[in-house]
This record gives sequence, structure tokens and C-alpha cells, in this order.
Amino acid sequence: MKNFIALLCMTIFLMSCGGSKKVTLTSRTERTISRPTSITKIERNTKEIIGTDAPSEVIKKPAAALSYKERVQHYIYEYAEIAKNEMKAYGIPASITLAQGILESGAGYGDLTSRAKNHFGIKCHDWEGDRVYHDDDRLQECFRKYDRASESFRDHSLFLKNRKRYARLFTFNQKDYKSWARGLREAGYATDRKYPEKLISIIERYQLYQFDDEVLGKRSRKKPPKKEAVIIAAVTNTPKGEYIVQKGDTLYSISRRHKISVQELKAFNNLENNTIKVGQLLKVATEEEEEDFD
Repeated sequence: MKNFIALLCMTIFLMSCGGSKKVTLTSRTERTISRPTSITKIERNTKEIIGTDAPSEVIKKPAAALSYKERVQHYIYEYAEIAKNEMKAYGIPASITLAQGILESGAGYGDLTSRAKNHFGIKCHDWEGDRVYHDDDRLQECFRKYDRASESFRDHSLFLKNRKRYARLFTFNQKDYKSWARGLREAGYATDRKYPEKLISIIERYQLYQFDDEVLGKRSRKKPPKKEAVIIAAVTNTPKGEYIVQKGDTLYSISRRHKISVQELKAFNNLENNTIKVGQLLKVATEEEEEDFD
């Protein structure tokens, strides 16, 4: 009997030791696995955040959150190399290609560009590829559709190069973007009379001529002289009752200077809001008031 009780006690003791060892092993295993997994995830996420560059962040912003300047700057970042390659292949200044793309596509955010990757507003004509219909000069006109933006840039180059009406463009110097801008309008690329001025303004504001210089292997040109200097010199010749907007002017400051209200100033010039531009000519008196000053 004593031997039986001793054997039973030994068996219970051995079983309890085996169970505690199993629990201890399980606990250690869980701690060993969980810690490295948690650390790995944190390190991976940190690297992804550090490696993010600014242009990618701009892409992620919704269109409504971007200013026009931000859209243009991103457009230049995205497509400048394509424009330079097209210049090397076909002789069209990269500055002209980029300026046209920015203007025609709404800096890449226009409806036609979003739907058809058509950056230059090229209509179907003899086009046999995919097409979309979009309201332009007339309702639901036919426009070319592309799979990639680069195809639109290449088609733009071919469109100008292969049509006789644009042949005169290729007689201009490749760094003479002003002649190219005017030549496009004269050849019938656009119906807008101010089309050349708009292209030139975009090129000079964002210094797109630098990409022409890069292709031609020349030093970057100096910035064009600021218009403000010319405007200030011309102020003395301004007719009575009129005023040329200077840098830093607001409707309020102009109204105070000429002793009229902001509402009168807006009425004289048919202004819908308070936006004015440097160099803009404003009437600051009615015709009757002008006669009183003689």
C-alpha cells in the first residue's frame, strides 16, 4: 500500500512539472515572434514616408486643392523631358510645346485631357484612331483620343511637321519662341486673337525658354526685363481720368488716391470683382469729370 501511494505521488509530481514547462515554452515563443514583427512594420512605414518626394505629394492632392501655379509647375515637371525630346526629333521649341500643352489642357486638368489624354486640343480631321466628342467652337466636336500623354505630344509634333500650312514655322530660329507663337496663330492653329500673347506670357512667366537652351546646348538666357519698369516710365503719359495699375495697388488704394469709392471704380471699368493686374488701364473719372479738369 505504501509503495502504491509513493508511486502515485511521483506520477502526479512529474505531470505537474511537464505542464508548467509547456506553458513556459509557449509564453516565450509568443514573445519571441511578436516583437520582431512589430518592429519590422514600423521601420517599413518610416522608410516609405521619408522616401516620398514633393511632386508625388502634389499628384495626391485633389484638383480643387491645387492653385493654378502648382498645376503648371507640376505639368512642367511631368512633361518637360518629353517636350525636349520632341524638339530634338522635330525641331519644335520645347517652350512652345509646353506652353501650348499648359494652355490647351488647363495644365493637365482639362476635361479633354482627362478623358482622352489630348493635351493640344487636336481635332479628328483624318484621324483613324479612337476619338471623343467635346464642346468647343461647336457642340460635340470630334477630338483625337490617346492611350498615353506621350502619344499626344508625338502627334502634336507630326501634326505641325506634316502640314504645309505650318511649314513657315520651321523657318524660324528654334530659340525665337515669339515668332513661333505668332506663326501658330497666323497659320490657323487657334481662333483666339490673343493666342500668341498667352503663349509668350506662359513661356516668360515660367522661363520655359530654358528648356530650348538645354536642347541647343546654350547658356540660359537672362530673364526678360520686368514689365513694371516700362509701366512706371509710361505713367506720366497717361491721359487725364485714367490710371495704370502699379505693383502693390489695390482697388481701395486707387480709390483713395483719386477720391472715389471702390464701387464707382468698379462701375467705371465694368469690373465684376476686385481683381486687377499690373499694367491694367483703369478709368478713375467719368467723362463729365474729365471735362471739368480741362
